[in-house]
Amino acid sequence: MMLKRYLYIFILLLASAAKASFILLPMDETSQQNHLKAYGITYWCLDKNYKASWLLNYRGGSFLLPDATEIRKECQIRGVSFEVLSDAEQIAILNEISSPSQNMESVVLEKAPKIAVYTPKGKQPWDDAVTLVLTYAEIPFTPIYDEEVLSDQLLLYDWLHLHHEDFTGQYGKFYGAYKNAPWYIEQKKAAETLATQLGYTKVSQEKGAVAKKIRDFVIGGGFMFAMCSATDSFDIALAADGVDICEPMFDGDGSDPNYQSKMEYGNTFAFKDFILERRPEQYEFSDIDMTLKRKIPMEKDYFTLMEFSAKWDPIPSMLCQNHTQLVKGFMGQTTAFDATLLKSNVLIMGSCELNGEARYIHGEKGKGMFTFYSGHDPEDFQHQVGDPATVLDLHPNSPGYRLILNNVLFPAARKKKMKT
Repeated sequence: MMLKRYLYIFILLLASAAKASFILLPMDETSQQNHLKAYGITYWCLDKNYKASWLLNYRGGSFLLPDATEIRKECQIRGVSFEVLSDAEQIAILNEISSPSQNMESVVLEKAPKIAVYTPKGKQPWDDAVTLVLTYAEIPFTPIYDEEVLSDQLLLYDWLHLHHEDFTGQYGKFYGAYKNAPWYIEQKKAAETLATQLGYTKVSQEKGAVAKKIRDFVIGGGFMFAMCSATDSFDIALAADGVDICEPMFDGDGSDPNYQSKMEYGNTFAFKDFILERRPEQYEFSDIDMTLKRKIPMEKDYFTLMEFSAKWDPIPSMLCQNHTQLVKGFMGQTTAFDATLLKSNVLIMGSCELNGEARYIHGEKGKGMFTFYSGHDPEDFQHQVGDPATVLDLHPNSPGYRLILNNVLFPAARKKKMKT
């Protein structure tokens, strides 16, 4: 009888140890059929108040979730690969991660961040890589524009993405190629009308005010992410505060004499000592961008993600989580950043070894943080005006798009893990 009792207890303990208690969303190259939607599942769990952990550098930055029937069902509906773990398996994984010999860390994700996307009214999701991938991953966001920013509604959000806007008031520098195009004429008219409605005499002044509101959002503790021309035009607008850098075809009067000497680089987030492009017909804002200086064919255009200590540098580690360190390059109005024009406190997280350009950078401003990611669309090497939308169902494992989604989940991390 005693032997049977011990055997029964042993079987109970064994069954308990084997009980499924956790779900792992593997993010390595071979196990996950849809990396992008896996971020959406994790966000969905946080939004439903489930606990989640981000396992930095463990199988490509996997996510650990509690085992629940509705989570399994949601994974199956969205086509996300998952593995069911017992308590013992989960403990073994966390023990491996905590070992001093492993460049790994487990970061608790606490809440679903409130996301705003700064984008003009009427823009379609495929006009911008971030809105495209947020829509694909089923991560909710609120479109906002100048009215909301200038009325201090940024305070409602944790994370802000800047659609590749031109904050300088030069209408994207499309004048040379598209000044007679109906869409350009209509966009210019709409921007002027909006600026007037908001109490400004010039679009450049109104956009400058928007840039300063966004600056204050970051300084106050917000997270900002920008791609393509929103990166350098934002910094240029801050440096040119109170200075007219627009030629007559943009704002009706001449620019300030010697405006280059009036740039205040201390106002910027990331860039210093840049030279503005004065020619209105030139599709370029300044020498920050490397588009016209680089000679890299498409088949050789890659950039490398830097490796950071997950235990000591969790912030850049989170932002660089991927199933590969080599990411395909892609062009845009701002294709890459001249690394010599970066401020010393800006961290390069991705760069091209062929010419030393920076592609993916991060920094702090006040209590908040920003990430700049160059290029237009990670799965469209040279996106042209009028090109069809990228179909992300054809790129569910895109390393370039994963970098965007790393930034989306980044504000959800437990604050004590955010310290560098």
